[in-house]
Amino acid sequence: MSWFKRQTDKIGEIAPPEERTVKTEGIFVKCDNEDCGATIYRKDLKENLNVCPTCGYHFRITARERLQLLFDDGKYDERDTGIAPTNPLEFVDKSPYEVRLKKAQKATGLLDALITGEGRIGGVRTVVCAMEFNFIGGSMGSVVGEKITLAIEYCIDQRLPLIIVSCSGGARMQEGALSLMQMAKISAALARLDDHRLPYFSLMTNPTTGGVTASYAMLGDLNIAEPGAIIGFAGARVIEQTIRQKLPKGFQRSEFLLEHGMLDAVVDRRELKQFFVDALAFVCPDK
Repeated sequence: MSWFKRQTDKIGEIAPPEERTVKTEGIFVKCDNEDCGATIYRKDLKENLNVCPTCGYHFRITARERLQLLFDDGKYDERDTGIAPTNPLEFVDKSPYEVRLKKAQKATGLLDALITGEGRIGGVRTVVCAMEFNFIGGSMGSVVGEKITLAIEYCIDQRLPLIIVSCSGGARMQEGALSLMQMAKISAALARLDDHRLPYFSLMTNPTTGGVTASYAMLGDLNIAEPGAIIGFAGARVIEQTIRQKLPKGFQRSEFLLEHGMLDAVVDRRELKQFFVDALAFVCPDK
C-alpha cells in the first residue's frame, strides 16, 4: 500500500490531474452530415476547403475565409470598415441589444455581420460582400444594408462587378422595421446597378433565409449556391403548418431549388474560385 501511494504522489508531481490534457483534442473533426459522421483530420479538412472528403458536406466558413478563398492570392482591401450599429429602438429581449452586439463583436472581431472586400478574381477587379453567420446569425440590420448599398454605389462609380455571399438567418429582429427597410433599399440599389449594365452574382450558402432570400440573394444576374445549402424564406415547419401539406424531400435545399428553376447552378466550394474566374472573364472580357 505504501509503495502505491509513493508512486501516485510521484505521478501527481509530474502531471497533476487537473493539468492533464488529451493531446489529440481538437485534432479531429466529426462530419456534421448525419448520414456520414466521418472522423476527419482537421488539417485535411482545412486543406480541402472545409469540405468533408468522404461525403462532400460543406462546413460553414467565416466571411474572412470566404474572401481569401475567392480573391487572387487571398488578397483584398477592406472597404467601409468604420460603420457600427446602434440601438435606435432601445430593444431588449433576454438581454439588451447593446449586450448582444458587444458579445458578437468580441467573438468575431467585426463591427457587424458583413465584410466588403475589393480585389481581383482571375485578374478582374471585383467587389465582394461576405456575410458572417457568427455575428447574430448573419442577420441583416441597418449596417449590413448600408454597407451593401455603399458597395453597389461604389461598383457603379468604378464600373465594377459585384458578388454578394449570403449566409444569414434573415432580417435582424432587434432593429424591427429599420431592418426590413434594408430589403427595399438594397433592391433599389441593385436596380440601379442593372440600369448601368454591371454584373451582380449572388452566392447563397448554408443558410440563406428570411429577408435576405426575399430580397438581394435572389436578384443576381447569376444565382448560385453551395451544395446542400438551406435556402428559403420561412422555415419548413411553418410552411407545413400554413399549407397543411407534407413538403417534398429535400425542400429548400440548393439541389431542389436548382431542379425547380430557382438557381442557375450549384457549385462545389472547391470549384467556386474557377467558376467565378470563368464567369467574370465572360461578362468582363475587356478587364
